[in-house]
Amino acid sequence: MTIIDIGDHLPCPCGSGMPFRMCCQGWEKGGRMNETTTEVFAGLRQALVGRQFSRRAEAQGFVDRFVRQRNQAPCEDFHGLSPERMRRFLYLPFDSSQEVCFPERLETQPVAPILILFGLLTTAIGEQGLKPTATGNLPRNLCREVVLAYWGEEKYQENTRFGGINREEDMIELHVARLAAELAGLIRKYRGRFILSRDCRGLLAESGSAGIYPRLLRAYVEQFNWGYWDCYPGIPCIQRAWLFTLYLLVRYGDDWRPQSFYEDAFLRAFPQALGELKPNPVFPPEQEIRSCYTLRTLVRFVGFLGLATVEPVATDKPYLSKYRVIKLPLLDEAVRFLSKG
Repeated sequence: MTIIDIGDHLPCPCGSGMPFRMCCQGWEKGGRMNETTTEVFAGLRQALVGRQFSRRAEAQGFVDRFVRQRNQAPCEDFHGLSPERMRRFLYLPFDSSQEVCFPERLETQPVAPILILFGLLTTAIGEQGLKPTATGNLPRNLCREVVLAYWGEEKYQENTRFGGINREEDMIELHVARLAAELAGLIRKYRGRFILSRDCRGLLAESGSAGIYPRLLRAYVEQFNWGYWDCYPGIPCIQRAWLFTLYLLVRYGDDWRPQSFYEDAFLRAFPQALGELKPNPVFPPEQEIRSCYTLRTLVRFVGFLGLATVEPVATDKPYLSKYRVIKLPLLDEAVRFLSKG
């Protein structure tokens, strides 16, 4: 009997972008493959019934062709994406011009929480620059002024009842906006002061926030570590799937949908994410994945960058946050999918 590899050197049909031998081949017996990979195996076994191969290379070539064809076919788990397209979404989002376009300048001036904070920062830095604290952060008085302008008097008083703004990290959104701006090359430190980079000044003069936003978006998804905001485990699959989430929002985000809709879609597409978690005696793996995905992707990515409205929903369980989500026009401007499946 000829022994062949079931495409183990090809991209895994689950869409992870990794070779099959490093991905679902390891989960085959554990039952954590998604339905797409399971169907590929079933189809391959059926296609091999009754076939005879004179050489191992001939058999391997048949398997490779079969898997490649299936990798190029749309599948339900990915909401119309093929495994090959999913691989590009995960690993080559900014190098897939045939799939998606990211304009360097938007047609209108965008509005987003991160941009409001960035605007307050640029005003504070101004022409003279801004001296950081000994720890390299924004000065305390400036943080208070920015947060007051961002929240407004009433919300500021409410949010500081049990502790004031004494450092940059006390308003984490401000801290993250500053870090993202530095990663994007818009703000930098020079001779002991925060200054606006030459690129930043040029973009602001030419296009305003319409030229700034694409730089912030790319830095936020490519360079900033989303896990920095929270105490969840790493789970790199969540951040890696950012473009898939935006694809879902473009397809389904015209109507309000509960967070569970996007959680379900993520887990169905990437059940192997459960394997990225260590056993937790308090939270089941699926609950932990769902909570982490909603916080990092929905609240602190699409919400913070103004791509969707992520609205809290009242619940009788105060320890359990619930949201509903609807996309905003900025999403269609900033990320243009050339095919929706």
